[in-house]
Amino acid sequence: MIEFLSGISVTCFVTSYLIVLVLELTRPWRELPLRRVGMLGFMLVGLVLHLVYLILRAQPSGGEAGLLATWYDWSLLLSWGLAACYLFFLIRRPEATVGYFLLPPVLALVLLAMLVRGFAPFSREEATGIWRNVHAMAMLVGAVAVLLGFLAGVMFLIQSWRLKHKRLGRQRFRLPTLEGLQRLNRKCLYFSTTALGLGLLAGIVMNLNRWGQVGWTERGVIFSGVLLLWLLAATMFEVFYKPARRGRKVSYLTLASFGFLVLAMAAVLTSPHGRQDDSPSQPASLRPAEPSAAVEAQS
Repeated sequence: MIEFLSGISVTCFVTSYLIVLVLELTRPWRELPLRRVGMLGFMLVGLVLHLVYLILRAQPSGGEAGLLATWYDWSLLLSWGLAACYLFFLIRRPEATVGYFLLPPVLALVLLAMLVRGFAPFSREEATGIWRNVHAMAMLVGAVAVLLGFLAGVMFLIQSWRLKHKRLGRQRFRLPTLEGLQRLNRKCLYFSTTALGLGLLAGIVMNLNRWGQVGWTERGVIFSGVLLLWLLAATMFEVFYKPARRGRKVSYLTLASFGFLVLAMAAVLTSPHGRQDDSPSQPASLRPAEPSAAVEAQS
């Protein structure tokens, strides 16, 4: 199976993207049967092949270079992320022709990757530092989005209660409209899911670069994964279940997301996660020596 997957090349997913672009460009000219199905199918195939190619690129090679730590890898990662955004819009807003604007940059980034493929890779230490920064920033942005969604959900429920009980006459206490709060809830849900997913992925690559393994059993990692799974489920529910886009359903989802965030933060703060000296995933050979051991070695 690995030998079969190793045959995947850049040409495979670029071809899929090109077919989708051609189908997108033919929209204004004439209606084609099953065009949307074909676009969805080829886009999904391209994304899967693209991701498998990146995963195989991330396999340890035994050298000094870090994992996913070249400009070639970063260009392909950015291209994949933009392609994933296009697939989201294709599912959510199939009538919008956003492919005119998103697909050319996707292909341009692949071309950029080919142009910088010969550049020297980062060292393992540099790769660890880069992915650590991505991990920290993405997790921070995701947590802020969850918190903002929680506050928007609280305001929505208060405003809904005021409307139901006809308490809007008090002009000193004004809140945004229910429609505006619903839109903010949805955006926070999408943004937090994307940011936390990126943060967890960056954390995995960071630990692989640093220690060669990931501490999957740490409470912080487990609860962060649970939070991401919940956000993914909530996002899919909101996207594919149309009644969820109206009323209080999205607000309840963001309130529950805040609860999962609190659990995840408590788990992180009460576990060795993120502490270099106490990390259980750190191999013993890479842990700093105890002071007493160092003194004995010198004597």
